[in-house]
Amino acid sequence: MNEIPHAAPRWRPARAPVACVGETMAAFVPDPVAPLASADLLRVHIAGAESNVAMYLADHGVPARWVSALGDDPFGHRIRDEVAACGVDISGVRTDPHRPTGILVKNPGPDGTGVHYYRRGSAASALGPGLLDDEAVRTAGLVHLSGITPALSPDCLALVTALLRPAPGARPCPVSFDVNHRPALWSDGTAAAVLHDFANRADITFVGLDEAQALWGSGLAEPTDVRSLLPGPRILVVKDGGYAATAFEGARVHTVPAPKAEIVEPVGAGDAFAAGFLAGLLRGEDTVRALRLGHLTAGAALGVTGDHGPLPDRARIATLLGMPTDMWA
Repeated sequence: MNEIPHAAPRWRPARAPVACVGETMAAFVPDPVAPLASADLLRVHIAGAESNVAMYLADHGVPARWVSALGDDPFGHRIRDEVAACGVDISGVRTDPHRPTGILVKNPGPDGTGVHYYRRGSAASALGPGLLDDEAVRTAGLVHLSGITPALSPDCLALVTALLRPAPGARPCPVSFDVNHRPALWSDGTAAAVLHDFANRADITFVGLDEAQALWGSGLAEPTDVRSLLPGPRILVVKDGGYAATAFEGARVHTVPAPKAEIVEPVGAGDAFAAGFLAGLLRGEDTVRALRLGHLTAGAALGVTGDHGPLPDRARIATLLGMPTDMWA
């Protein structure tokens, strides 16, 4: 599929902050990178899809707000401080004195990185539809969430349902949804149906091609097949691993290949891509340049063992965004 020439900017959201709603946990990662069974040391990071997006949005100069709940424990305090230090508004983060902060442990291996979760009964799992009345959500210009949240608890499922149930034109603000399928969180076999419904209701949806195939069938061979399955979003972005990303916006189709990147650890790159793409739209870039910014931001995550890596400097980003199509490819 060939890249279509640049289109005029078409996204005009409000200037209010992006509210990224979801759980963030303390993350333990072997240092140096090695399988968990042979690791001697674990380094403490923080890990959460939505807070990752918020931090990268802030890195790009886009006002971002993280909305969640943490335990009143050292891990919760650390997460709050680290996210705030990245310039993210944490006024929508609740402290739950009765439930703990969730924990995960990464297990790098030759076939990828496995993740062990210890999050049942966590503070964030108690988030529910009442959160929609919180000023942090009510005053947002865009709400971003992922398919991780509805898998955490019935309350979290109800929260996401309440956010996405109204038709796009009836919502107080647009909703961005990253499918972000985590099979370990879906033991009841409902993931395919639930995530399809949510992905098709959002204003902007992100999904990986391999992720779509695993959820909805191997017959989804091309991004266009995924668009046929998900006609609802105003913008659908289909990511094809390290090869390319395709955005469907009405009748317009834009495909931008991914630049080569050094891969230290791939977890978090999808969140970074979503943040870069959203930052591009919110800064008034056209869709092709937004896809490029998504790729560049994903590269920052690929180069570190944690989920949040440093972006190229602004001059470098501006140069890369302005490259002619043939040079980028």
